[in-house]
Amino acid sequence: MPLDRAACAALDRDDPLAEFRDAFEIADGVIYLDGNSLGALPKATRQRLADVVAREWGDELIRGWNTAGWITLPQRVGAGIASLIGAEADEVIAADSTSVNLFKLATAALALRPGRRVIVTEPGNFPTDLYILQGVRDLLGDRVELRVVEPDRIEQALDADTALLLLTQVHYKTGRIHDMARLTAKAHAAGALALWDLSHSAGAIDVDLNAAGADLAVGCGYKYLNGGPGAPAFLYAARRHQAQLRSPLSGWMGHAAPFAFGDDYAPAPGIERMLCGTPPILGLAALEIGVGIMARADRHAVRAKSMALGDLFIRLVEESCPGQFILHSPRDAQARGSQVSFGHPEGYAIMQALIARGVIGDFRAPDVIRFGFAPLYVRYVDVYDAAAHLKDIMDSGTWQDAAYQTRGAVT
Repeated sequence: MPLDRAACAALDRDDPLAEFRDAFEIADGVIYLDGNSLGALPKATRQRLADVVAREWGDELIRGWNTAGWITLPQRVGAGIASLIGAEADEVIAADSTSVNLFKLATAALALRPGRRVIVTEPGNFPTDLYILQGVRDLLGDRVELRVVEPDRIEQALDADTALLLLTQVHYKTGRIHDMARLTAKAHAAGALALWDLSHSAGAIDVDLNAAGADLAVGCGYKYLNGGPGAPAFLYAARRHQAQLRSPLSGWMGHAAPFAFGDDYAPAPGIERMLCGTPPILGLAALEIGVGIMARADRHAVRAKSMALGDLFIRLVEESCPGQFILHSPRDAQARGSQVSFGHPEGYAIMQALIARGVIGDFRAPDVIRFGFAPLYVRYVDVYDAAAHLKDIMDSGTWQDAAYQTRGAVT
């Protein structure tokens, strides 16, 4: 593993993904290590959105639903995402937000397992996953029990009362990867379904939903898929479940004949039944660009680089700042997503000092500084320089400046 900048620059010259960096807008002097929270702007998105606004909307007006193909954008974008997560094109659709899709699929999954009332998940899961499950429990009352257990007790918690296992494949704070295939098999052995949150997986690690036997999945479009802030999310439903799935949000776009304008709801065939309201065309158009870029990249090269970048960063930080940080992420790259998290009691101030230098990561309470490595645009020299900035901040004590201590909005 190289420990000097020249060796990192050599790795960048030989990087099979190097050409993709030019597809993104990265300002000079910025080292962007927060693509696991918000992906960088693809250059092509500017032109695409301008075209949607000026030509498709401005000139075509309402005709754009047909002439510009707006009406099929959820299916088209979903098919592109499917190629990244080991699913068939007709098993994924882009729609709504991750939170809304979690509600739809968790509620629908309970209906597929009548007589069972337990949902199993873990503490420390991404908050919206837990909040949505709490909302489902509160809505359905004693028909639902939420069983929140530590990761090492998940398998034991699956029993004859379990309807659903819901986990995030890559933990948002630590980057730890759950074994999707093994835990899905354990859920099935107990007669339960498995729902996976891929928000920190899609576009970052190798995901193969069908090979793992997954039943349901959700994910967001604004992280490694580079769809922009608040980009539409996606959901996956294995083909074998689609005919029985019933969305609790029976909106008109999920109707079998939405333009017949009948008074009574009838679900559309296939994955379209999980649609709800009118598709957000501007957001979907932007997401289509990001997904298209990711789909052109070799998945194995993406994963190999993400692991190498993380390994390099861990070694550089631990050797240049010995004993100052606690590694919260798995040391084994195979068990780690495309991020590295360190703990420090003054993590907030340290991250603010880094951001002031143009090294953009983020902070997660209570003590985590988190660095994401989006392989399409993060270089080895970026990782080297980020570690050098961190060392200088710690050696000089600049993180103790009052400006970095004041907590406000956190990146």
